[in-house]
Amino acid sequence: MTAPTALFKPLTLGDILLSNRIAMAPLTRNRAAAGNVPGPLAALYYTQRASVGLIISEATQISPMGQGYIATPGIHSAEQVAGWRKVSQAVHEADGHIFMQLWHVGRISHSSLLPDGQAPVAPSAIRAASKTFTAEGFVDVSMPRALSIEEIAQTVADYRQAARNAIDAGFDGVEVHSANGYLIDQFLRDSSNQRSDAYGGSIENRTRFLREVVTAVSDAIGAHRVGVRFSPVSGFNDISDSAPQALFEAAVTQMQAIGIAYVHVIEGETGGDRNTPFDYRALRSHFKGVWMVNNGYDAVMAEKAISSGHADMVAIGRPLIANPDYLARIAQGAALNPLDQATLYGGDARGYTDYPVLGQ
Repeated sequence: MTAPTALFKPLTLGDILLSNRIAMAPLTRNRAAAGNVPGPLAALYYTQRASVGLIISEATQISPMGQGYIATPGIHSAEQVAGWRKVSQAVHEADGHIFMQLWHVGRISHSSLLPDGQAPVAPSAIRAASKTFTAEGFVDVSMPRALSIEEIAQTVADYRQAARNAIDAGFDGVEVHSANGYLIDQFLRDSSNQRSDAYGGSIENRTRFLREVVTAVSDAIGAHRVGVRFSPVSGFNDISDSAPQALFEAAVTQMQAIGIAYVHVIEGETGGDRNTPFDYRALRSHFKGVWMVNNGYDAVMAEKAISSGHADMVAIGRPLIANPDYLARIAQGAALNPLDQATLYGGDARGYTDYPVLGQ
């Protein structure tokens, strides 16, 4: 391909000027230390990739009940805030920008990961046909219980506090994870939300939890510091909806009304087929902020997406794991390092901070 140009154009996101249109997608690596504090290599890992316009951190649980996988970091304790502050400081010293992805997994968890061995929580007591990663390896998720109205309000408060903690930890903003079959996505979809109260039934009701969370987070830190991630047609983690076009057009319209900085959309099946029937152009028509797309983009596709106006930013995932100097490589047309699949989840520096850069 010819050297990309659109990808290297600056972009204003909220009150931040980004140097290019590539974002680092949130990528779970299962390397948190005791207490779910970011591990000792996390600052180096993110700083190596600080040349991208925006880093979105790995998904980070907002509370102990929000955890669904072993060794994933949190943002609800003083120790976690202190650990993340080292990361953000290192990224900023490298002239990078970083948002934290706020996460509650809902029913995609196992009792062994939760306080006092509790059952996971969800909008409805419906067990997902899915697995999670525990000390025993990959296991079936546990049977969840439905959240009460009072617990929903507390979870919204947990999101609000987590956003404040992220800013206290030096982050430039947060991305609310509303995709991939986790808690907010579970409230959105009629397959996992069968409530009969104000949080279930109609699209207006099923988007209520999303609205409350994003409003609370925006009120706490400013809407210009907030993004939201959606996966409209992905079946990841046993999730589905009978009318995804109408559902997500309503959700995006509500995000526009709140005035958040960006919407981040996984196009197609997460990590899989992009050619699924969904009108993303219609979806985008409801939002005036920065539009970020994700799922299987290479440099050629990303350049086309930006130059054609399909998107304002493109989030890159696994290629950025294996290529910390991804921008330099695509600018020069250099070959990319292959990804070491065996080191994706858990472990040490191998496959985390030891990928070679050009010239090595």
